[in-house]
Amino acid sequence: MAARHPGVVYGRRVAIVDGLRTPFLKAGTDFKDVPTLDLASELVTELLQRSGIEGGQVDRVVYGSVIQDVRAPNIAREIVLTCDMPESVDAYSVTRACATSTQTFVDGATAILLGEADIVITGGADTLSKPPVLYSDRFVDVLLEANAARDLPSKLKAFSSLRPKDLAPQPPAIAERSTDETMGESAEKMAKENRISREVQDEFALRSHRKAVEAWEKGIFDDEVMHFHVPPRYATTVTRDNIPRPDTSLEKLASLKPVFDRKYGSVTAGNSSPLTDGASALVLMEAKTAERLGLEPLAFLRSWGFAAIDPNWQLLMGPYFATPKALDRADLTMADIDLVDMHEAFAAQVLSNLKAFASREWAQRYLGRDEPLGEIPDEKLNIYGGSISLGHPFAATGARQLLTMARELARRDSGTALITQCAAGGLGAAVVLER
Repeated sequence: MAARHPGVVYGRRVAIVDGLRTPFLKAGTDFKDVPTLDLASELVTELLQRSGIEGGQVDRVVYGSVIQDVRAPNIAREIVLTCDMPESVDAYSVTRACATSTQTFVDGATAILLGEADIVITGGADTLSKPPVLYSDRFVDVLLEANAARDLPSKLKAFSSLRPKDLAPQPPAIAERSTDETMGESAEKMAKENRISREVQDEFALRSHRKAVEAWEKGIFDDEVMHFHVPPRYATTVTRDNIPRPDTSLEKLASLKPVFDRKYGSVTAGNSSPLTDGASALVLMEAKTAERLGLEPLAFLRSWGFAAIDPNWQLLMGPYFATPKALDRADLTMADIDLVDMHEAFAAQVLSNLKAFASREWAQRYLGRDEPLGEIPDEKLNIYGGSISLGHPFAATGARQLLTMARELARRDSGTALITQCAAGGLGAAVVLER
């Protein structure tokens, strides 16, 4: 691969030609009984119909989920087998925490750039309404022993050794294994270390909701979000996200209590992204293939970059470290970027990254650069809201961001967009699109 402009290799170029997502719904609402695979397969089926692409034209599906269904761990392959695609379509699954569908996008793009594929579907889905619940090791051992028993007395004997404590379910952990801190606790730590006040966090959350509500009112998301008919009776049809709050205010946000440090904290449910159910997907094509099929690309891939930092430090600073990699590979600076879409895990996380972007001290200390990456003007940042207001189905967020920015570049018929996420494990991702 060439050292620069990784979006162009040997004359091949990657285009986003279409994309779609389900409505993003707060966990426990209308999607609470819809499995992740059902969300994803219904979405991809609709996307193929809308785009006019036949299933047999697809060379590969790269898809992901963070909260994986043990009954269908390779969700990408299950999508192929569920949707109207031949069994011969290659498929594999990816997980990179909150940057999962950005990774699927890069994997799909790489396959196109290397000539392995011409048409790839990428994306991600997660259902936070029904996360897997584990049981104690002792209970699992007994179940396996009972399952292996050849007669009823032997099965009963296996269960007789159980104690009440062995039956207690273990809810899924959202803490970092290496630090034993949740992402919210890490965000709280970042707020304190970077001096991000409760007031500015609430102001940013309010901004996110206002931008999202305004975008829906203007019809920005109309072509990005499908109408989802909820099984099994299909009596309910969901047409839009249910998380943006037109009635929220600084007063309401200020009334919420801190969640992760109840005495001295500033991170609340109101200035954090909520647990969300949803799916998103993109259609990627080699540019000449799109031209041959008479399809107008929304935007083209210019570059990408990934980064990893110590989770014990500032866990959610990944965008700050991934962005310069993507910009350098694109021969661009922050001043050249027209739009920035940064994943809003927490207001404290976004504001910490924005502060670092503008800091000469951070640039010198952590990047070895004399000058800061550059301030991001408000009018360029998350212009249609973000994860705080739109929701965050972990694996679906990256593709949601990429789709919205690709469509915005198409509306403007020019420009560049930076899409970036922090992710669990101290990871960061960044992609530059252009038109």
